[in-house]
Amino acid sequence: MIIFWRSLALIIVVGLAVTGCSSMKPYMESPQYDEASKRFQHPAGYRNDKGLFDLLGLAGAFFTREKDPAERDGFPLRDPAAQPPATDGTDVTWIGHASLLFRHGGVSVLTDPVFSERASPFRFSGPKRVVPAAYTPESLPHVDIIVISHAHYDHLDMPSLRRLAVEQPDIRVIVPLGLAHYVRRAGFTDVTEIDWWQTDQRDGVDVTATPVRHWASRTPFDRNRTLWAGFMITFRDGYRFYFAGDTGYSADFTATRERLGAPDFAAIPIGAYEPRDFMRESHCTPEEAVQIFRDLDAGSAVAVHWGTFKLTLEPLAEPPVRLRAALAEAGIAERRFRALTHGERWNLGQSGN
Repeated sequence: MIIFWRSLALIIVVGLAVTGCSSMKPYMESPQYDEASKRFQHPAGYRNDKGLFDLLGLAGAFFTREKDPAERDGFPLRDPAAQPPATDGTDVTWIGHASLLFRHGGVSVLTDPVFSERASPFRFSGPKRVVPAAYTPESLPHVDIIVISHAHYDHLDMPSLRRLAVEQPDIRVIVPLGLAHYVRRAGFTDVTEIDWWQTDQRDGVDVTATPVRHWASRTPFDRNRTLWAGFMITFRDGYRFYFAGDTGYSADFTATRERLGAPDFAAIPIGAYEPRDFMRESHCTPEEAVQIFRDLDAGSAVAVHWGTFKLTLEPLAEPPVRLRAALAEAGIAERRFRALTHGERWNLGQSGN
């Protein structure tokens, strides 16, 4: 408990410093930016109004909950180096949480790279890994593109980015509005911010930011000062990979398919959904993830955002169980939407499906 209050005090100090920083500039040209509040918002009116006292209540529930066995025992971890990559086709490796290495047509895309022991601004406190990352920044194969979905610590991790910038400083990094200064501070120079429906077009690979139902902050005082997004990545041959990032369920996925086409492959979150009244605006359930899969009309998909950090109250092992049940209920073959083992590589074949 002492560690918790010490962490809270430090977050407040850091938050005051960040909100006073001149780098948090407005983006008045964005349809998502509200000039009156100087914050981004979803045009559908989705709001996550949970404040500091709500967070304290959730923290209290954590302290009084029954211990999750997976926090002690973890999950199996496979060595990616021991699994053959696709030579001319497409493969995906689940590094853990929302971190994936996706490869198609000789291009490698890394999503939300987090390799640290904790998803937290502090090394001594905050959600701790129950499974090591399948790669380290030093062991990671060549990466061409990084996409980062939003500012939360389990998706934007500065220590991981700094280590990656030392190893591979020329990676092309695409982020939503407001996040470029974090990535540049980490050491990357090829950094592009884009708004929803904007596209960064380069070297035959188009990266388009898409709307999702979420929010963003680094402290209790900078809520929605930066944008959040999913990404549709379209390769030279027309193949499409969709990364949902972090999201609750919404009509955005139907809109994404209608505007950009159905993805051949998608990464969809399935965890961190309880308590439901707290998480509904931010995180989808496994059943809603299956609906997202259907809304996108994706060829196949991998489940992310589960089984790595204890962020919410559902058992860590529950999301894939509910996912399989939801797929069966919807008449969708399990092989089309898989929850991988940490470190597992899925060879999607020459067609990418």
